[in-house]
Amino acid sequence: MTQDEMIAKLTEMLEIQQKLHETAIDMLKPAIEAEREACAKIADEWAVGWPHPSQVIAERIRERGKA
Repeated sequence: MTQDEMIAKLTEMLEIQQKLHETAIDMLKPAIEAEREACAKIADEWAVGWPHPSQVIAERIRERGKA
């Protein structure tokens, strides 16, 4: 195998790896968002009837995913 062929093969492998990485990130995003929302809901439920800033905490948790 020539040096050019090796470079082409390595480039192809790196492109495949990059696509797999992007796919994995795309697959994890919904789970991360669901976990974030679950945490925010816990803070919301805790806030019911209590005079403290947990509603602000819940909103900040939700905003983290939008940054």
